[in-house]
Parts: sequence; structure tokens; C-alpha cells
Amino acid sequence: RKLKKIAQRPDSLSVAAAAVGAEPQGLWTSQGDAEVKLRMGESGMAAEAPLTIHQMFTSAVERFGGFTALSWKDGEQMKTMNYEEYYQTCRTAAKSFLKLGLQRYHGVGILGFNSVEWFISDIGAILAGGFAVGIYTTNSPEACQYVAENCKANIIVVENHKQLQKILQVEDKLPHLKAIIQYKDALKEKRPNLYSWAEFMELGRDEPDAPLDAIIASQKPNQCCTLIYTSGTTGQPKGVMLSHDNLTWTALSTSRHVHLTEATQAQEAVVSYLPLSHIAAQMVDIWVCMKVGGVTHFAQPDALKGSLVNTLKEVRPTAFMGVPRVWEKMQEKMKSVGAKSSTVRRKVAAWAKDVGLQTNLTKMNQNGAVGRPTFSYHIAKKLVFKKVRKALGLERCNKCFTGAAPITKDTLEFFLSLNIPLYELFGMSESSGPHTISVPEAFKLTSCGKEIPGCKTKLLNPDEEGNGEICLWGRHVFMGYLNMPDKTEEALDAEGWLRSGDLGKHDHNGFLFITGRIKELIITAGGENIPPVPIEDAVKEHVPLISNAMLIGDKRKFLSMLLTIKCQVNSESGAPEDELTPEVVELCRKLGSTATRVSEICGGRDRAVHGAIQDGINRVNDKATSNAQRIQKWIVLDKDFSIVGGELGLGLGLGLGSGLGLGLGSGSGSG
Repeated sequence: RKLKKIAQRPDSLSVAAAAVGAEPQGLWTSQGDAEVKLRMGESGMAAEAPLTIHQMFTSAVERFGGFTALSWKDGEQMKTMNYEEYYQTCRTAAKSFLKLGLQRYHGVGILGFNSVEWFISDIGAILAGGFAVGIYTTNSPEACQYVAENCKANIIVVENHKQLQKILQVEDKLPHLKAIIQYKDALKEKRPNLYSWAEFMELGRDEPDAPLDAIIASQKPNQCCTLIYTSGTTGQPKGVMLSHDNLTWTALSTSRHVHLTEATQAQEAVVSYLPLSHIAAQMVDIWVCMKVGGVTHFAQPDALKGSLVNTLKEVRPTAFMGVPRVWEKMQEKMKSVGAKSSTVRRKVAAWAKDVGLQTNLTKMNQNGAVGRPTFSYHIAKKLVFKKVRKALGLERCNKCFTGAAPITKDTLEFFLSLNIPLYELFGMSESSGPHTISVPEAFKLTSCGKEIPGCKTKLLNPDEEGNGEICLWGRHVFMGYLNMPDKTEEALDAEGWLRSGDLGKHDHNGFLFITGRIKELIITAGGENIPPVPIEDAVKEHVPLISNAMLIGDKRKFLSMLLTIKCQVNSESGAPEDELTPEVVELCRKLGSTATRVSEICGGRDRAVHGAIQDGINRVNDKATSNAQRIQKWIVLDKDFSIVGGELGLGLGLGLGSGLGLGLGSGSGSG
């Protein structure tokens, strides 16, 4: 590879070598203790002065010290912490980590649901010179062991007894581990080097400041502070090394791009519920909020099993990030409630949604320029839109985002018709989260928007339709994969552009559209390259009964498709059940079917449903660009895809129960 021939850009440099100015730093490294050259620009956002996490935090304390930073429920009581208290608590945690023996460039693993203690452990680890390392709560003991071993974790912070057991099972295989801290519930057993949260915080309370201050003073923006482990579909997870500058600069660029206001003007509020082991949740909930002095409210651990909407109604966030499954569940719930409304209410809702969709599409086509709203729009807003927003807890929320997985056009249009535009974003762990984000003045349905300021996109090897591999450049691009030089080299080209592995194209206005994954490309026996995602999405759009569609055809003579039907999900395990969702039962009735279970439909058992699916697939086939892209055979499976079933990976399948407890009474007017 060309990369190996560039003598003036070594893969990494030790801090000592960099200090004596032996050679210029490289743009990437695979060593945890190395420094990299930042992708600085000549002007604008890319030229902003680099900051460490500590510098960004102290700046926030100076400007927003008395403002609430974190809020959470303890039983029925609401508790809060302001920025000054937040900072001091993180310092105490850092001193406690040092007392427990945390070494420079070693990990602090954090295994648990979003909480104040999660944030404090994360920032405390960084201030103390270690790496903050989120571990997926669904990980097996062996998967936890891999991450802890890979980052040489000295300390692991766990939520409760259940998560503690995973670490205890592999403790003897972790030579670097010095202590375990449990932050929720009383300890069920006394063990050496096992601490409750209160005991842990007490360790550093009276420790002198000087050793911590010396470590903080030695930190540089181009050094690693956080590891994000990708839930790679093949091979072991890779530790994405993010520098101080990756986090602080991305937080700055993102907050400017989406027009967040600083607390001194009007305080932003977000709800933390998405897994913090992902960069998306960390970037929004911890870093972007800190940058503007926002308040982060922690949801309940059962947020995705039903309590999220209650939390949204209590907090009334000003910005909300939902993965597609969250928005789809809200849509399904609203449709099932709407189906039970009176005829008059349903007609009013249908009329209002038509007005909402047309108004917002017009606004979109004028690049966010708002003409004078029509009288119909004002009536629709009063009768329907305001009530829906209130029922969802989104009445203050003018920034609703979706990302982390593809979302269907049907769901985007559903919310747009209710005057709730969902702004799509695109990015990856390796780009510190976002790369492009849609905003009101630059919004196109099904597009992921335009680059955040200071970033660039190039499309590698575009085909005749303009589809090429999306490559990213900017100060958000990661340092490299920990201890994996070969994988790092694969991810970056010779100039240091990050290769996403995603296929995309730009329209004439510079909007980015994702069209598939390179590795997902189906190459038929006849040699035709077929991106499966647009075909799968089209089937789901034309057949609303379908929850998942999977195209098959690699090295085969024709395309086939596996289909699953929308069904109820077990709220505890996340496993799909046999019962159909109310929305599907209603659709079946309209088709003349009496089915209430998946088992009554799969394998062609229900003629009416079978006919409706075939009709939908015929409509998709009619629009196929070539004969090779037509679906020749299909089958309905007896069970939906899920994480527990092994068909979905962690990136896509948040285990959402069917009961996103939307308090939508029949008076909400949503249909």
C-alpha cells in the first residue's frame, strides 16, 4: 500500500520522540500513548484552537457554573447537579482512580445504563490520564474480558450485581485489573478491591490536588482520551481511539451547525437513554451539552421498554435523538391509537396530516424559507399538531434527529405530516459521531444533510449514477484503532481520508444520500452489482405489514427475499412474539384476513395477505432498473429478526419493547 511508502508520515510517534522534534507527527497511530497531527485548516471552524477535555470543562464551569448540568430521578424525587458541582465531583473521582492505581493510558471500563455515575466515571478517567471505555451492557463475560484486556483496564465500573457477575467470572484473566466499583444497589458481598460508589468517592475526597493537576497539565489535545469499541460484524471489536480534540472540536462544530443556544440565553435540555458505549450518545449527552451549558436528564433503565415517553413528558427536551426503531415504535403506537378513534377524529387527523405534509414539503423545497402559513395550517396546528407534540413530550423540541441506521421514507413522511421533521444525520464511531446533519434550512427527505462546518466529503470511484464510497476529512476523524495498525491502515487512505465503507451520492445542491454498504453489495451470477438497501426499503414502503426485508442473490442467478411481519416484542427479553401488532391486525382486516398471529400468515398460509405482499413486490419490480434487480422469489419467515435471535447486530437492534407507553388518549387526533 502507498501508506507504507510515505517515510515522512510514520504511523505513530511516542510522546518522547515528538517532544524532541525528531520527526513530524503522523495523522494516525495505533499506539495508545502516541500523539497525532491534527487536521487543522487555514480558516473557519477547522482553524479553531484545539482544547483538551479539561479546558472545555473549565470553560463551561466559568460560563455556566450555577446552571443545572445533570438531573435524574431518585425514586419519585428529582435530583440535580450544577456545572460547578459536576466539575468538582469529576475531580474527586479522578483522584480516587489515581489512588486505586490507574496508570496513564490504561482503561477505565464502564458497564451499565446511563447515569450520573457513568458520566463522572468517564470524565474522571480522562482527567486522571486514563481512557474512558464504555462496555456494552448486553456483552457476555467473554466479550467484557476482550475489551478490558485490550485497553489494559485498571478499573471497571459496573452498574449492579448482574453486571458485576460478568466481571467476576473473568477477573482472574485480567492481569491489569486493580479494582471494581459498583454504582447502583448495595453490595451483596464483601471482596477485596470491590467498592461501592460511596466508598470509591471517599477515597479521593481528601487527596491533594497537586498530582492530579500535574497530570491534567501534561495532557494535550492530540492525545487519546476515549475508546469506543465497534460492534464489528466480523472479527473482534476494534478500539476506536478518540483524542481530546476529536471530542471537543466535534462538540463545537456540531453545536454551531444545529444552532444550539448557550445556557446564558436559553438552556438546551436532552434526555440520555441511548447506550453510552456508542459515540452518538456520548457526543450528544456529555460533550455537546457541556459545550453549550445544556442540561442532561437521565431516563429510567426501562426507557426502551415503555417509560421513555413519560420521561420526555416530564423533561420536555429541546433536542431529541432517536434511532429509527424509536420513531417507528412511536409511529406504530400512534397509528394503533388513531385506528380506535371515532370516524370524525380520524377524518380531522387525516386532513391535518395532509395539510402538514404539503406545508412542510413546500418549506423543504424552498430550503427552509417560510412563506406565510395558510389558515388551514393554523387550524391543523391547533387541532392536531400541538396535541401530538404534547402527548410525545416534544412541545419544546424543535430539533428531532434520527441516525445510527436507515429510516424508511414512510416514517419520515408520517412525522413530517404531523409537523415534526426528523433531521437525519450520518457519521460513524471513527468520525467521533456526526459528519453530516440535516437542519431546518438545509433539509431534504431521505438525505443525511450536509457536512458539519470544517469537514469535507469525497466520493471514491463513483459509478455512472454518481454512487461512490463516502470518504471523510476533518478534525473529527479518529486517531486509529488501538494496537491494530493493519486495520487502521485499511480505514484511512494514503492522504488520511477516512473510508466509511458506505456508498453514497450528492445531489446538485450538495445533499448527501446514503445508498448502501460496499460489503452489502450483491454481485449476481451474471456479474451485476446490486445495492440491496433501496430495494429492501421499497418493499417495506409498499407493504406496510413488513418489519424486515432481506435481499439474497450474491453469486446466484436471481434475487430472492426473506420477509418478516411486524409483531409484538417481549418487553423483558426483546424477543419477537407470535402476536401481530395492532396496526398489522387492522391492515389484515382491510385485506379481508382474520389473522392475529405471524404463524397464521407465514409460509403462504393466508391467501389475502400473500396476495397483498405479491402486489407490493410487483410494484417494486415495475420500477426495477434492470431485470436482474427484480425479486423473483420471496418467503415470510415465522419469526422477526432480533438481537436475541442473533439476526441483528447491536448497532441496529435496540431491544425495544412494543409498549412505548405513549399517553395518547383518543383525543390526540393522530391517525
